[in-house]
Amino acid sequence: MSAEKGRWLLIPLSATVLLCLGTVYSWSIFRKPLEKLLNINATESLLPFTVLLVLFAVLMPITGFYINRFGTRVVTAVGGVIMGLGYILSSFNSNLQMLTLTYGVIAGIGVGIAYGVPIAVVAKWFPDKKGIAVGLTVIGFGLSPLITAPLAKSLIDSYGVRQTFVILGLAFTAIILAIATVLKTPPEDWKPAGWNPATSSQSNTSVTSLETLLQTPAFYGLWLCYTIATFSGLAAIGISSPLAQEIIKLDAATAANTVSIFAVFNALGRLFFGWFTDRFSPKSGAIISFVLFLIASLMMLKSGEGTVATYLVAFSLFYFSFGGWLAIAPTTTLILFSSADYAKNYGIVFTAYGAGALGGTLLAGRIRDIFGSYTVFFYPTTALAILGIILAVFMLKRSFSNSNVAQV
Repeated sequence: MSAEKGRWLLIPLSATVLLCLGTVYSWSIFRKPLEKLLNINATESLLPFTVLLVLFAVLMPITGFYINRFGTRVVTAVGGVIMGLGYILSSFNSNLQMLTLTYGVIAGIGVGIAYGVPIAVVAKWFPDKKGIAVGLTVIGFGLSPLITAPLAKSLIDSYGVRQTFVILGLAFTAIILAIATVLKTPPEDWKPAGWNPATSSQSNTSVTSLETLLQTPAFYGLWLCYTIATFSGLAAIGISSPLAQEIIKLDAATAANTVSIFAVFNALGRLFFGWFTDRFSPKSGAIISFVLFLIASLMMLKSGEGTVATYLVAFSLFYFSFGGWLAIAPTTTLILFSSADYAKNYGIVFTAYGAGALGGTLLAGRIRDIFGSYTVFFYPTTALAILGIILAVFMLKRSFSNSNVAQV
Protein backbone atom coordinates (compact mmCIF):
# COMPACT_ATOMS: atom_id res chain seq x y z
CA MET A 1 0.00 0.00 0.00
CA SER A 2 1.32 3.44 -0.90
CA ALA A 3 2.22 5.89 1.85
CA GLU A 4 -0.58 8.18 0.67
CA LYS A 5 -3.18 5.48 1.38
CA GLY A 6 -1.40 3.60 4.16
CA ARG A 7 -1.14 6.64 6.40
CA TRP A 8 -4.91 6.51 6.93
CA LEU A 9 -4.58 3.12 8.63
CA LEU A 10 -2.36 4.71 11.25
CA ILE A 11 -5.30 6.75 12.55
CA PRO A 12 -7.48 3.80 13.72
CA LEU A 13 -4.41 1.92 14.97
CA SER A 14 -3.19 4.94 16.93
CA ALA A 15 -6.72 5.55 18.23
CA THR A 16 -6.83 1.94 19.47
CA VAL A 17 -3.63 2.46 21.48
CA LEU A 18 -5.17 5.57 23.03
CA LEU A 19 -8.40 3.64 23.69
CA CYS A 20 -6.43 1.18 25.83
CA LEU A 21 -4.63 4.00 27.64
CA GLY A 22 -7.93 5.87 28.08
CA THR A 23 -9.27 3.25 30.47
CA VAL A 24 -8.19 5.71 33.15
CA TYR A 25 -11.38 7.63 32.31
CA SER A 26 -13.39 4.65 33.59
CA TRP A 27 -11.91 5.03 37.08
CA SER A 28 -15.26 6.12 38.54
CA ILE A 29 -16.49 2.55 37.95
CA PHE A 30 -13.76 1.23 40.25
CA ARG A 31 -14.28 3.75 43.04
CA LYS A 32 -17.31 2.36 44.89
CA PRO A 33 -16.01 -1.26 44.92
CA LEU A 34 -12.59 -0.05 46.11
CA GLU A 35 -14.11 2.16 48.80
CA LYS A 36 -15.85 -0.90 50.22
CA LEU A 37 -12.89 -3.24 49.75
CA LEU A 38 -10.27 -0.92 51.26
CA ASN A 39 -12.59 1.01 53.61
CA ILE A 40 -11.61 4.42 52.21
CA ASN A 41 -13.52 7.67 51.63
CA ALA A 42 -14.28 9.66 48.47
CA THR A 43 -11.12 11.77 48.59
CA GLU A 44 -8.97 8.69 49.09
CA SER A 45 -10.59 6.72 46.26
CA LEU A 46 -9.74 9.60 43.90
CA LEU A 47 -6.07 9.63 44.97
CA PRO A 48 -4.77 6.83 42.67
CA PHE A 49 -6.63 8.45 39.75
CA THR A 50 -5.15 11.85 40.59
CA VAL A 51 -1.60 10.52 40.93
CA LEU A 52 -1.91 8.68 37.61
CA LEU A 53 -3.04 11.85 35.83
CA VAL A 54 -0.19 13.88 37.33
CA LEU A 55 2.44 11.26 36.40
CA PHE A 56 0.85 11.05 32.97
CA ALA A 57 1.22 14.80 32.52
CA VAL A 58 4.78 14.88 33.87
CA LEU A 59 6.09 11.98 31.78
CA MET A 60 4.44 13.01 28.52
CA PRO A 61 6.68 16.07 27.93
CA ILE A 62 9.79 14.16 29.00
CA THR A 63 8.99 11.35 26.57
CA GLY A 64 8.76 13.88 23.74
CA PHE A 65 12.51 14.46 24.01
CA TYR A 66 13.28 10.75 23.59
CA ILE A 67 10.98 9.66 20.77
CA ASN A 68 13.55 10.49 18.08
CA ARG A 69 16.35 8.76 20.00
CA PHE A 70 14.65 5.43 20.72
CA GLY A 71 11.98 5.37 18.02
CA THR A 72 8.22 5.39 18.13
CA ARG A 73 7.87 1.60 18.26
CA VAL A 74 10.13 1.11 21.26
CA VAL A 75 8.65 3.99 23.25
CA THR A 76 5.08 2.79 22.60
CA ALA A 77 5.95 -0.79 23.57
CA VAL A 78 7.72 0.24 26.77
CA GLY A 79 4.79 2.45 27.79
CA GLY A 80 2.28 -0.31 27.10
CA VAL A 81 4.20 -2.88 29.15
CA ILE A 82 4.62 -0.55 32.11
CA MET A 83 0.94 0.42 32.05
CA GLY A 84 -0.12 -3.23 31.90
CA LEU A 85 2.24 -4.07 34.76
CA GLY A 86 0.69 -1.31 36.86
CA TYR A 87 -2.79 -2.75 36.31
CA ILE A 88 -1.67 -6.30 37.13
CA LEU A 89 0.15 -5.24 40.30
CA SER A 90 -2.96 -3.31 41.36
CA SER A 91 -4.68 -6.68 41.81
CA PHE A 92 -2.47 -7.25 44.86
CA ASN A 93 -3.54 -4.03 46.55
CA SER A 94 -4.21 -4.38 50.25
CA ASN A 95 -4.34 -0.69 51.13
CA LEU A 96 -4.63 2.74 49.56
CA GLN A 97 -0.88 3.36 49.58
CA MET A 98 -0.14 0.22 47.57
CA LEU A 99 -2.93 0.97 45.09
CA THR A 100 -1.63 4.51 44.63
CA LEU A 101 1.83 3.13 43.89
CA THR A 102 0.72 0.42 41.45
CA TYR A 103 -2.12 2.19 39.65
CA GLY A 104 -1.23 5.83 40.22
CA VAL A 105 2.55 5.73 39.82
CA ILE A 106 3.38 2.66 37.72
CA ALA A 107 0.37 2.69 35.39
CA GLY A 108 0.61 6.48 35.25
CA ILE A 109 4.21 6.26 34.06
CA GLY A 110 3.18 3.82 31.35
CA VAL A 111 0.36 6.02 30.12
CA GLY A 112 2.63 9.06 30.16
CA ILE A 113 5.31 7.31 28.10
CA ALA A 114 2.96 5.91 25.44
CA TYR A 115 0.31 8.61 25.07
CA GLY A 116 2.14 11.18 22.97
CA VAL A 117 3.61 8.74 20.45
CA PRO A 118 0.49 7.89 18.40
CA ILE A 119 -0.43 11.57 18.21
CA ALA A 120 3.08 12.56 17.11
CA VAL A 121 3.09 9.82 14.46
CA VAL A 122 -0.25 10.89 13.00
CA ALA A 123 0.67 14.59 13.15
CA LYS A 124 3.76 13.98 11.02
CA TRP A 125 1.87 11.87 8.49
CA PHE A 126 -0.85 14.51 8.09
CA PRO A 127 0.77 17.96 7.83
CA ASP A 128 -2.03 18.86 5.40
CA LYS A 129 -4.90 17.83 7.70
CA LYS A 130 -3.62 18.48 11.21
CA GLY A 131 -6.88 19.16 13.05
CA ILE A 132 -9.03 16.39 11.63
CA ALA A 133 -6.25 13.77 11.81
CA VAL A 134 -5.32 14.56 15.41
CA GLY A 135 -9.00 14.82 16.35
CA LEU A 136 -9.73 11.38 14.90
CA THR A 137 -6.73 9.93 16.73
CA VAL A 138 -7.43 11.31 20.20
CA ILE A 139 -11.02 10.09 19.85
CA GLY A 140 -9.66 6.76 21.06
CA PHE A 141 -8.73 8.15 24.47
CA GLY A 142 -12.09 9.85 24.94
CA LEU A 143 -14.14 6.98 23.53
CA SER A 144 -12.48 4.45 25.81
CA PRO A 145 -15.14 4.52 28.57
CA LEU A 146 -17.80 3.57 26.01
CA ILE A 147 -16.13 0.17 25.88
CA THR A 148 -14.10 -0.08 29.06
CA ALA A 149 -16.69 1.25 31.56
CA PRO A 150 -19.32 -1.46 30.92
CA LEU A 151 -16.52 -3.99 30.44
CA ALA A 152 -14.99 -3.10 33.80
CA LYS A 153 -18.41 -3.14 35.48
CA SER A 154 -19.16 -6.60 34.05
CA LEU A 155 -15.75 -7.95 35.04
CA ILE A 156 -16.02 -6.53 38.55
CA ASP A 157 -19.47 -8.09 39.01
CA SER A 158 -18.23 -11.46 37.71
CA TYR A 159 -14.69 -11.72 39.05
CA GLY A 160 -14.17 -8.93 41.55
CA VAL A 161 -12.16 -5.74 41.29
CA ARG A 162 -8.76 -7.39 41.85
CA GLN A 163 -9.11 -9.93 39.05
CA THR A 164 -10.45 -7.20 36.77
CA PHE A 165 -7.15 -5.36 37.06
CA VAL A 166 -5.29 -8.49 35.92
CA ILE A 167 -7.55 -9.13 32.93
CA LEU A 168 -7.38 -5.54 31.72
CA GLY A 169 -3.63 -5.31 32.25
CA LEU A 170 -2.90 -8.43 30.19
CA ALA A 171 -5.31 -7.45 27.40
CA PHE A 172 -4.03 -3.89 27.05
CA THR A 173 -0.38 -4.97 27.05
CA ALA A 174 -1.00 -7.46 24.24
CA ILE A 175 -2.92 -4.96 22.10
CA ILE A 176 -0.42 -2.13 22.50
CA LEU A 177 2.58 -4.37 21.81
CA ALA A 178 0.96 -5.62 18.60
CA ILE A 179 0.18 -2.13 17.29
CA ALA A 180 3.55 -0.72 18.35
CA THR A 181 5.23 -2.82 15.64
CA VAL A 182 3.65 -0.72 12.87
CA LEU A 183 3.85 2.78 14.35
CA LYS A 184 6.52 4.72 12.51
CA THR A 185 7.00 8.26 11.29
CA PRO A 186 7.41 9.22 7.60
CA PRO A 187 10.80 9.97 6.03
CA GLU A 188 11.95 13.54 6.66
CA ASP A 189 11.51 14.55 3.03
CA TRP A 190 8.06 12.98 2.62
CA LYS A 191 4.98 15.09 2.00
CA PRO A 192 1.42 14.35 0.76
CA ALA A 193 0.92 14.37 -2.98
CA GLY A 194 -0.13 17.78 -4.26
CA TRP A 195 0.63 19.49 -0.96
CA ASN A 196 2.90 22.52 -1.18
CA PRO A 197 4.12 23.46 2.31
CA ALA A 198 5.34 26.81 1.02
CA THR A 199 1.75 27.92 0.43
CA SER A 200 -0.46 25.47 2.31
CA SER A 201 1.32 24.91 5.58
CA GLN A 202 -0.16 27.06 8.26
CA SER A 203 2.28 26.28 11.05
CA ASN A 204 4.26 29.08 12.58
CA THR A 205 7.81 27.76 12.54
CA SER A 206 9.36 30.72 14.31
CA VAL A 207 9.13 29.07 17.70
CA THR A 208 11.52 26.14 17.81
CA SER A 209 13.18 26.27 21.21
CA LEU A 210 11.89 25.79 24.72
CA GLU A 211 13.28 29.18 25.77
CA THR A 212 11.44 30.98 22.96
CA LEU A 213 8.26 28.99 23.60
CA LEU A 214 8.18 30.11 27.23
CA GLN A 215 8.56 33.75 26.15
CA THR A 216 5.47 33.58 23.95
CA PRO A 217 2.31 35.12 25.49
CA ALA A 218 0.15 32.71 23.51
CA PHE A 219 1.78 29.80 25.33
CA TYR A 220 0.62 31.08 28.70
CA GLY A 221 -2.86 31.80 27.40
CA LEU A 222 -3.09 28.28 26.02
CA TRP A 223 -1.61 26.76 29.19
CA LEU A 224 -4.03 28.56 31.54
CA CYS A 225 -7.08 27.73 29.42
CA TYR A 226 -6.03 24.09 29.19
CA THR A 227 -5.54 23.96 32.97
CA ILE A 228 -9.04 25.31 33.62
CA ALA A 229 -10.66 22.91 31.15
CA THR A 230 -8.78 19.97 32.64
CA PHE A 231 -9.64 21.04 36.20
CA SER A 232 -13.37 20.88 35.48
CA GLY A 233 -13.36 18.08 32.93
CA LEU A 234 -11.27 15.48 34.75
CA ALA A 235 -13.07 16.13 38.03
CA ALA A 236 -16.39 15.54 36.25
CA ILE A 237 -15.06 12.30 34.81
CA GLY A 238 -13.81 11.15 38.20
CA ILE A 239 -17.09 11.80 40.03
CA SER A 240 -19.67 10.99 37.34
CA SER A 241 -20.62 7.49 38.52
CA PRO A 242 -20.70 8.09 42.32
CA LEU A 243 -22.44 11.46 41.80
CA ALA A 244 -25.15 9.75 39.74
CA GLN A 245 -25.72 7.27 42.53
CA GLU A 246 -25.62 9.73 45.43
CA ILE A 247 -27.38 12.81 44.02
CA ILE A 248 -29.53 11.57 41.13
CA LYS A 249 -30.16 8.22 42.92
CA LEU A 250 -29.36 5.98 39.97
CA ASP A 251 -28.35 2.39 40.64
CA ALA A 252 -24.73 1.33 40.06
CA ALA A 253 -25.41 -0.43 36.74
CA THR A 254 -27.31 2.53 35.28
CA ALA A 255 -24.63 4.93 36.51
CA ALA A 256 -21.97 2.83 34.74
CA ASN A 257 -24.02 2.92 31.54
CA THR A 258 -24.22 6.71 31.67
CA VAL A 259 -20.42 6.86 31.78
CA SER A 260 -20.40 4.93 28.50
CA ILE A 261 -22.86 7.41 26.99
CA PHE A 262 -20.71 10.32 28.10
CA ALA A 263 -17.69 8.70 26.45
CA VAL A 264 -19.39 9.17 23.09
CA PHE A 265 -19.67 12.90 23.74
CA ASN A 266 -16.04 12.99 24.86
CA ALA A 267 -15.04 11.46 21.54
CA LEU A 268 -17.35 13.71 19.53
CA GLY A 269 -15.89 16.73 21.30
CA ARG A 270 -12.40 15.78 20.14
CA LEU A 271 -13.56 15.36 16.56
CA PHE A 272 -15.67 18.52 16.48
CA PHE A 273 -13.17 20.82 18.16
CA GLY A 274 -10.27 19.37 16.16
CA TRP A 275 -12.13 20.33 12.98
CA PHE A 276 -13.42 23.65 14.37
CA THR A 277 -10.01 24.78 15.68
CA ASP A 278 -8.39 23.98 12.36
CA ARG A 279 -11.17 25.54 10.29
CA PHE A 280 -11.72 28.73 12.28
CA SER A 281 -9.45 29.58 15.23
CA PRO A 282 -8.26 28.19 18.57
CA LYS A 283 -9.66 31.28 20.31
CA SER A 284 -13.19 30.62 19.05
CA GLY A 285 -12.94 26.95 19.98
CA ALA A 286 -11.80 27.83 23.49
CA ILE A 287 -14.65 30.31 24.02
CA ILE A 288 -17.30 27.84 22.87
CA SER A 289 -15.92 25.12 25.14
CA PHE A 290 -15.99 27.36 28.21
CA VAL A 291 -19.53 28.52 27.46
CA LEU A 292 -20.57 24.86 27.46
CA PHE A 293 -18.69 24.30 30.75
CA LEU A 294 -20.61 27.23 32.21
CA ILE A 295 -24.01 25.90 31.08
CA ALA A 296 -23.21 22.44 32.47
CA SER A 297 -22.10 23.84 35.84
CA LEU A 298 -25.23 25.97 36.23
CA MET A 299 -27.41 22.97 35.37
CA MET A 300 -25.74 20.77 38.00
CA LEU A 301 -26.26 23.41 40.69
CA LYS A 302 -29.99 22.82 40.16
CA SER A 303 -29.79 19.03 40.10
CA GLY A 304 -31.24 16.65 42.67
CA GLU A 305 -32.90 13.30 43.10
CA GLY A 306 -34.72 12.25 39.94
CA THR A 307 -33.30 14.98 37.69
CA VAL A 308 -31.93 12.43 35.29
CA ALA A 309 -32.27 14.60 32.19
CA THR A 310 -30.39 17.46 33.83
CA TYR A 311 -27.58 15.12 34.84
CA LEU A 312 -27.36 13.51 31.39
CA VAL A 313 -27.29 16.82 29.50
CA ALA A 314 -24.89 18.54 31.91
CA PHE A 315 -22.35 15.74 32.02
CA SER A 316 -22.59 15.22 28.28
CA LEU A 317 -21.54 18.87 27.96
CA PHE A 318 -18.72 18.38 30.47
CA TYR A 319 -17.38 15.39 28.58
CA PHE A 320 -17.89 17.04 25.17
CA SER A 321 -16.09 20.23 26.17
CA PHE A 322 -13.26 18.53 27.99
CA GLY A 323 -12.79 16.06 25.15
CA GLY A 324 -12.57 19.04 22.85
CA TRP A 325 -9.51 20.32 24.69
CA LEU A 326 -7.65 17.12 23.92
CA ALA A 327 -7.96 18.25 20.29
CA ILE A 328 -7.83 22.03 20.77
CA ALA A 329 -4.51 21.94 22.64
CA PRO A 330 -2.50 19.71 20.26
CA THR A 331 -4.00 21.33 17.16
CA THR A 332 -3.22 24.79 18.52
CA THR A 333 0.33 23.68 19.27
CA LEU A 334 0.70 22.52 15.67
CA ILE A 335 -0.73 25.79 14.34
CA LEU A 336 1.34 28.11 16.52
CA PHE A 337 4.66 26.33 16.75
CA SER A 338 6.99 24.25 14.61
CA SER A 339 5.47 20.90 13.65
CA ALA A 340 8.99 19.45 13.59
CA ASP A 341 9.22 20.08 17.35
CA TYR A 342 5.62 19.10 18.03
CA ALA A 343 6.35 16.30 20.50
CA LYS A 344 8.51 18.58 22.65
CA ASN A 345 6.26 21.64 22.38
CA TYR A 346 3.03 19.81 23.12
CA GLY A 347 4.74 18.02 25.97
CA ILE A 348 5.34 21.39 27.65
CA VAL A 349 1.79 22.54 26.94
CA PHE A 350 0.50 19.24 28.31
CA THR A 351 1.83 20.02 31.80
CA ALA A 352 -1.38 22.04 32.13
CA TYR A 353 -3.24 18.72 32.07
CA GLY A 354 -1.39 17.61 35.21
CA ALA A 355 -1.99 20.90 37.01
CA GLY A 356 -5.70 20.80 36.27
CA ALA A 357 -5.97 17.11 37.16
CA LEU A 358 -4.32 17.62 40.53
CA GLY A 359 -6.48 20.58 41.50
CA GLY A 360 -9.82 19.38 40.17
CA THR A 361 -9.88 15.80 41.37
CA LEU A 362 -8.55 16.59 44.84
CA LEU A 363 -10.99 19.47 45.33
CA ALA A 364 -13.95 17.39 44.16
CA GLY A 365 -13.19 14.63 46.65
CA ARG A 366 -12.54 17.06 49.49
CA ILE A 367 -15.79 18.92 48.85
CA ARG A 368 -17.69 15.62 48.96
CA ASP A 369 -16.10 14.68 52.29
CA ILE A 370 -16.61 18.12 53.86
CA PHE A 371 -20.10 19.03 52.60
CA GLY A 372 -21.48 15.54 52.06
CA SER A 373 -22.37 16.29 48.44
CA TYR A 374 -20.65 16.89 45.13
CA THR A 375 -23.04 19.72 44.25
CA VAL A 376 -20.90 22.40 45.88
CA PHE A 377 -18.09 21.57 43.46
CA PHE A 378 -20.00 23.19 40.62
CA TYR A 379 -19.61 26.66 42.14
CA PRO A 380 -15.86 26.78 41.41
CA THR A 381 -16.38 25.25 37.95
CA THR A 382 -18.88 28.02 37.20
CA ALA A 383 -16.38 30.69 38.20
CA LEU A 384 -13.57 29.02 36.27
CA ALA A 385 -15.67 28.76 33.12
CA ILE A 386 -16.20 32.53 33.23
CA LEU A 387 -12.48 33.06 33.83
CA GLY A 388 -11.69 30.78 30.89
CA ILE A 389 -13.85 32.86 28.56
CA ILE A 390 -12.07 36.03 29.67
CA LEU A 391 -8.62 34.47 29.23
CA ALA A 392 -9.53 33.17 25.77
CA VAL A 393 -10.81 36.55 24.64
CA PHE A 394 -7.90 38.64 25.88
CA MET A 395 -4.84 36.38 26.14
CA LEU A 396 -5.33 34.42 22.94
CA LYS A 397 -6.63 37.23 20.76
CA ARG A 398 -3.46 38.83 19.46
CA SER A 399 -1.49 35.62 18.87
CA PHE A 400 -4.26 33.78 17.13
CA SER A 401 -5.64 36.70 15.14
CA ASN A 402 -2.31 37.09 13.41
CA SER A 403 -1.85 33.42 12.60
CA ASN A 404 -3.11 31.71 9.51
CA VAL A 405 -5.44 28.88 10.36
CA ALA A 406 -5.21 25.61 8.46
CA GLN A 407 -8.05 24.55 6.23
CA VAL A 408 -9.28 20.96 6.36
